Amino acid sequence: MKKFFSTSFLLLTLFLIALPEAEAQRFTRRSLYNSVGVSLNAMNYFGDVTPESDFTSLRLGSTRPSISVHFTRKFTPRVYGRAALSWGRITGDDSKSADFSEPENEPRYKRNLSFRNDIKELSLLGIVDLFENRRTYLRRPDFTPYAFAGVAVFHHNPKAYYDGRDPRLAAGWYELQPLGTEGQYASNNQGYPEPYKRVQFAIPFGLGVKYKLARTWDVAFEITWRKTFTDYLDDVSTTYADKGDLPSEAARILSDRSADNARAGNYPIMTQNTPVGQYRNIAGYGTRGDQRGDTSDDDWFISTGFSLNYILAPTRRGPKFR
Repeated sequence: MKKFFSTSFLLLTLFLIALPEAEAQRFTRRSLYNSVGVSLNAMNYFGDVTPESDFTSLRLGSTRPSISVHFTRKFTPRVYGRAALSWGRITGDDSKSADFSEPENEPRYKRNLSFRNDIKELSLLGIVDLFENRRTYLRRPDFTPYAFAGVAVFHHNPKAYYDGRDPRLAAGWYELQPLGTEGQYASNNQGYPEPYKRVQFAIPFGLGVKYKLARTWDVAFEITWRKTFTDYLDDVSTTYADKGDLPSEAARILSDRSADNARAGNYPIMTQNTPVGQYRNIAGYGTRGDQRGDTSDDDWFISTGFSLNYILAPTRRGPKFR
């Protein structure tokens, strides 16, 4: 948490430095204006359930929609502030993103985990234009590149779909955080991770370009990266838990999907005998201590898309008469 706030403070400081004092003095209040807008985006994520365990790795087939509404206030010839509320979905599927024919990616294919996560986010951003405009909104440039960064709080809730092949668990979507699939709510909690929070902080930053469509309309294209402080957007981070320690049938079955793999018959299959029943898994998966995720990096998500913005023309005040 301290790292989050210190980084956020640094970002805000950089925006203040970008605003020379003389520039602010020459910029009149008549040039200030507000705008409202809506964005339609494509959303992806970087994490454990991607083609490769690398920040730059994403699967285009896992792209899902995102929408946001926002309010922007112009403060100086270059600097704006924006408040935005957004919703978006990210997904991942080992059986589709990892290739069993590639030795370096086969382990994640055999793991066979999948998820979807709906993310609701409130963000505050500072925006810096490349081209300044000291005049009114009517004289703004036709074409303006810009950069932005800020802080955000978001709610996420990873879920997994089960097809009901095991009669002990009905088919349907299951929320994963309450299950503690890596032993977070285990009866024997020794050595297991703490439960993760569904409300998290992030640092959004990115690049954009806007184009003047008409007197009061702009269209913009933006790419936004979000650095999070959780490794559980996909409910995958550490190692497998002992199935006997997990508190529910859903947690035991959804924590390890390796035996449900389409090519599971090509790999050695084991049967675990636990106090709560028998469970099948591919050798090297599903028993306590086997690697399930990678704790070295937190998860990220990214949105790319277009926004339509309407400028709220400032009202002109007439002269006062005594």
